[in-house]
Amino acid sequence: MKCIIIDYDEISRLIVRQLCVNFQHIQILKEFSDAIDAVKYLNDNSVDVIFLDIYMPTFSGFDFIKTLKTPPKIIITTSDRNFALKAFEYHCIIDYLVKPISKQRFSKAIEKASVDEEPHTNEPKAPLDHFEYLYVSLDRRLIKIDIPKIYLVEANGDYINIRTVKKNYVVHSTLKKIEEKLPPNTFLKVYRSFIINISEIEDIEDNSILIKKRVIPMNRGSKKELMKRINLL
Repeated sequence: MKCIIIDYDEISRLIVRQLCVNFQHIQILKEFSDAIDAVKYLNDNSVDVIFLDIYMPTFSGFDFIKTLKTPPKIIITTSDRNFALKAFEYHCIIDYLVKPISKQRFSKAIEKASVDEEPHTNEPKAPLDHFEYLYVSLDRRLIKIDIPKIYLVEANGDYINIRTVKKNYVVHSTLKKIEEKLPPNTFLKVYRSFIINISEIEDIEDNSILIKKRVIPMNRGSKKELMKRINLL
């Protein structure tokens, strides 16, 4: 498995290289302290995996990914855990390692990288129906939320309120971003500020929906789509 390391810090590059020594099938072709040099290299060379830091002197790791038309598998190696949610918007990012990286955690990332998959693109991930949970960033932690327990998502400025039966989560994000993460067969955007869990609807009247004692407005287009999805007698 051919790999390159992109990290501004020399010690960090050395650590990743040493961790790779434990895997005979990994070949480190090059190391880069600048993402621009890595882009030039990839114009003429192909690799299977990139170990990539987020922070670069010229542009970020995410900016680097956007320059690649068909990026290989990418393992993020960073000291900042706050971008984990954003990172997994990309098909090509298969793991997110926070420094200092343990041998056990690194080994799991290599296992993921060793699995044969379809070619990646740098387009955001499409929602998948079999997703059962998602992670949100709160107070520098990643909190797991069971998707089936979400009954309503409400937008409020630069934040969204994810409402579940037991708890509400206020997250700095947009309605569009979470809509991409939710299974489309279960969730529907019924108004500019609301996404509902169809299975939690208690009552439908004119252009409104009742869920958990909340009356949610619904536009005509959404109502038409909703009527197609519900099990109507």
